[in-house]
Amino acid sequence: MLNDIDIILINTSHPGNIGAAARAMKTMGFKQLVLVAPKHFPHAEAEALAASASDVLQQARVVSSLDEALMGVTLVIGTSARPRDLAAPLLTARECGAWLLRNRVGRTAVLFGEERTGLTNEALDRCHAYVYIDTADEYASLNLAQAVQVIAYELRLALLLPKAKNQQTEALLADDTAMEGYFQHLERVMVATEFLDPKFPKRLLSRLRRLYHRARPDVQELNILRGILTAVEKKIGS
Repeated sequence: MLNDIDIILINTSHPGNIGAAARAMKTMGFKQLVLVAPKHFPHAEAEALAASASDVLQQARVVSSLDEALMGVTLVIGTSARPRDLAAPLLTARECGAWLLRNRVGRTAVLFGEERTGLTNEALDRCHAYVYIDTADEYASLNLAQAVQVIAYELRLALLLPKAKNQQTEALLADDTAMEGYFQHLERVMVATEFLDPKFPKRLLSRLRRLYHRARPDVQELNILRGILTAVEKKIGS
């Protein structure tokens, strides 16, 4: 199960944090590290802090964009301490493992943002759920590697319990790339039918993303939805 989970670090500033995160991953049995546009990598400091987890660094996939990082991924969890008013689950680290066990089908990604600013709103929009680490009110600061360690530990605890059951179904869920194509298609149709004013989109697109992320359509269902949009375009001559 752990091999189907990607730990994705986005725009990491300090190479030492990458190495320490790799070490945290390996101690919990995770090996799939993805780096999105790291500021400095490869780097001697990353190698030094990885200690005996240099193999995780050497196998890390380095990409230039989140789109590339999420290719083939069907379930995305974002780490965030920010309050969110949209309808997506906000889970503690302990709750996240149980939620993942119930909902995972195919490849999963856990996103960690830049050290100072965290995940961008655009990255959070790609997530099916958010996870936060409950800390003391008077001092809530965790560095990146500590956060990776806590989340990895809780996921390991939930997924590798002797009685844990693999909840995967036979349906092949649409991956992130397919969903992004659908969202772009949906936006075009909504603009063409004047349901959406691109000058004043408000939060309609974000709310629709949340709806589809809750539904998690499979490949066949997404093809049906794309077919409906294509039929609408033909009807209106778009």
